[in-house]
Amino acid sequence: MSGRNFDHRKRWLVVRIKELAENFAIDVCAYAVMSNHYHLVLHVNQDQLGQWSDEEVTRRWTAIFPNNAKLVETLGLNRKSKAAQKQLRDRLEEWRRRLGDISWFMRCLNESLARRANREDECTGRFWEGRFKSQALLDEKALVTCMAYVDLNPIRAGISDSLENSDFTSIQERLIVEAKKEKNCSHRQQKLLKRRAAQHLLGRQAARWQSDVFTINEMPGYAGERLPISQRSYVEVLTSTAKALAMPPSEKEKALAHLRDRPGVLGEIGIVPDSWLDAVRNFDRYYAQAAGSETSLINFHQHRIKFGERFKHPDKWIRGRTSARHLFGSAG
Repeated sequence: MSGRNFDHRKRWLVVRIKELAENFAIDVCAYAVMSNHYHLVLHVNQDQLGQWSDEEVTRRWTAIFPNNAKLVETLGLNRKSKAAQKQLRDRLEEWRRRLGDISWFMRCLNESLARRANREDECTGRFWEGRFKSQALLDEKALVTCMAYVDLNPIRAGISDSLENSDFTSIQERLIVEAKKEKNCSHRQQKLLKRRAAQHLLGRQAARWQSDVFTINEMPGYAGERLPISQRSYVEVLTSTAKALAMPPSEKEKALAHLRDRPGVLGEIGIVPDSWLDAVRNFDRYYAQAAGSETSLINFHQHRIKFGERFKHPDKWIRGRTSARHLFGSAG
């Protein structure tokens, strides 16, 4: 152990996530930055991407890659050259695709932090252990459960004892945004708005060109409507879950009773407390490429076969079905 504190790098990461979200057609639903890894829940906003003009695509892409601005200017000046104009159209189409691509979002995020950390350490070479791992969230139950799993990371790891003290998480950011709106803040909100570790979300450092975490009330559901939960009910169930997670294993029934008395989001999206508590503890262990109900996993598997993916036994085994039954019930 070096004995050095690297919390400033956590701030770098959160700020960069918010900068990229402001320019990509990608919304940040949840995040948690830990000591040696981080979690992100992202939503690709295809509707927004399709509405952008070529000028908007250029503005956003060159905000991320300023060196490309000169290329756009040069190609734009050669209006009489068909080759130059075709090259410009091809670049714009490519940039539009990339602005809706999670892989490009992650590339811009990880490379940025790696270069900055290496400069600080005066070294070169690999910074991250490997490529990021991604997982498709197929329905509302999977989305909300995964968001809670991410937001509760510091509490589950024993680093924090409350949502307000869970630094570098989206739930702390949501609570800060809510506290800023209050005219008469509670004592807990006042403490939160003065928290040193959250200064990147407060005051002058919280720049306007950084995107806020995706508002829960505005998140699209999977049936074309809004996600059927509110921020208030989400915060309430996380607060209850945090208390349940803090209880020793011998008091499991007490923890479950605590959640049954305050169903909130669980009642709204149909997850029983036993499954919920297990999911927010072990969500990362249950699924592979996709997470969701058994029906969602079956549909996802059939979609992959339809679009050309080959499996040795396509009809016999879909990874995650057993976990889906355990967490969300069997397919009807």
